[in-house]
Parts: sequence; C-alpha cells; structure tokens
Amino acid sequence: MFKAIQVLSEGNAKLALVDESELPEGDVTVAIEYSTINYKDGLLITGRIPLIRKFPMVPGIDFAGVVIESHHPEWRVGDKVLLNGYGVGEEHWGGLAQKARVKGEWLVPLPGNLTTRQAMAIGTAGYAAMLCIMTLERHGIKPGDGDVLVTGANGGVGSIAIALLARLGYRVVASTGRPKEATYLKSLGAAEVISRESLSSPGAPMAAERWAGAIDTAGSHTLANVCASVRYGGAIAATGLAQGMDLNTTVLPFVLRNLALYGVDSVKAPMSLRREAWTRLANDLEISKLESMVTVISLDEAIPMATQLLDGKAPRGRIVVSVQD
Repeated sequence: MFKAIQVLSEGNAKLALVDESELPEGDVTVAIEYSTINYKDGLLITGRIPLIRKFPMVPGIDFAGVVIESHHPEWRVGDKVLLNGYGVGEEHWGGLAQKARVKGEWLVPLPGNLTTRQAMAIGTAGYAAMLCIMTLERHGIKPGDGDVLVTGANGGVGSIAIALLARLGYRVVASTGRPKEATYLKSLGAAEVISRESLSSPGAPMAAERWAGAIDTAGSHTLANVCASVRYGGAIAATGLAQGMDLNTTVLPFVLRNLALYGVDSVKAPMSLRREAWTRLANDLEISKLESMVTVISLDEAIPMATQLLDGKAPRGRIVVSVQD
C-alpha cells in the first residue's frame, strides 16, 4: 500500500491508501521522492476546469524518484529519473503519490549534478521556462538586443525564467501583481519590476516598442498588450493562461513589426528537446537562487495548497511536495 492523492470526480479529491496492484499499465515502476504543485495540478485537484479524462485519477504532472522495477531496456533498478508531461496526472496516474508506473520512454535521466528535490524545485515550471528561452534563442534574440519581459514573474515559470535569463546575460523586466516582491525578483536577476496592471486591461493594438522579446504565462489581455509592445523583429514565447484563454488582438503588430508569437508546449515536446532543456537547467541555473524560490510541503498539504494556488494565495516561486513525509 502507498499514499496517493486521488481525484474521484470533478472537484472531489482525497488522500488515500492505494494498493500497488491498482497502478496503471507501464513498464517502469518508480518510488517517487518529490513532486510539485503546478497551476495545472490546481485545476486537476479542484476541478475548476474539467481536464481529467477518467476517474479515479492521481494528479501531479511531474515527479522525480528512483526506479524500483523495470521491464524497459533503458532503465535499471536504482536509476534516478524524472518525468514531465505526457498526460501524466490527466490521462495517466501522476506524481502526487509515493509510487508511479509509467512508460519508460517518458522518463528522463536525472542530471548527475541535481538531486531529486532540486529537480522538482525546477519541475515542469523550470523545464517550461527553459523551453521558452530556447525558443527565443532559436528566433535569434541575443542579450544585446534589448530587454526581455517576463509576465507572471512571481510564479514558478516566471521566477525560474528570470534567474535563467539573467544568468545568460539578458536584461530582464519582471511583471508582477505582487509589487511587495520586487526585492525578491531583483535578487533573482530582474533589472526592473513593473506592475501587471499596466498590461492586464484591454489596450491598443499597437503601442510603443519596449521589449526585444517576452515570456508570457498569462494569456488574455496581458498577452495582447505584450504583442503590441514588442520591438520590430521580436518574439514572444507563450506558455500559460493564468489570466485567461482568450486573446483579443489584431494582425497589426505581426505584419507591421514582423512579430513572432510562439506557443511553447511542455507536455508533448520531443525527447531531444527535453534532454537538452534538462541538461541546460542543470548547468545554467544557480542552485542558490533556486532554493530561494522553494516552499516544501507534505502530500497531506497538497489538496488545500491547490486551492491557494488558484486563488493567488500560494507562496511565491515553486511548491515542492515531499511525498514520503
């Protein structure tokens, strides 16, 4: 038997004891050490948006742990691994449990210089942040091209994106709804902090050119205003919908400023990108800055934390779940 959070129906989640025989199909079984609470986990646990395809479901879109059984040629008992995406937590039992059984092809080897706790302090949020940075780099945006905006700066993606961009030499502008956190954001590497209110209301289709590029986690009016303000030839990597799924804008910034808007998906990204992203995270992210973002909770605390997260009352940065405690 092992402990797991189970969602029995939309909005009906509980902490339960589960028999190992109930684990879903897969060729690798992992003893999970750490997972996280992400925005999507909040939706999965509370049911505010119906994302789960079948019940009961164990939420948790990522985890890190140790292989305890393997029928996959790449993995052996004792290997340390991590997982992000692939529908885990939505379509396949996920990481908010003490054990998981998954397909071996979904797993990434834990980088040798990271612990399982550090990997989940980075988690899907940090992995998505790195995918966004890689997207801007492929577009050709360099540190000398000008400021890069990060919206939702106090969240997991935003916090890690700031730390990574600053380490890579970019001048970062952080947009946040928590102005009292300006000192914290500057400690991560933000050169300037602006209020999200300047971006979160409906605006003009074109505005003054301000940023060479942007990483957006908000969507809705915020993303529309970011599009209106990125400089000629710039790019936006969009990877969230914290403000909303809508996007009311025009083609003007795209055709008059040669703007590129990239959607960045972390769920089905090819394994080559995943491994590149995790290798870079292990090398490019300052662990001391990572630790300043982390709040650790137990599995018992995960359900109420999911509600706090969606209500904007969760701690800043990353929420790591120590599932064995």
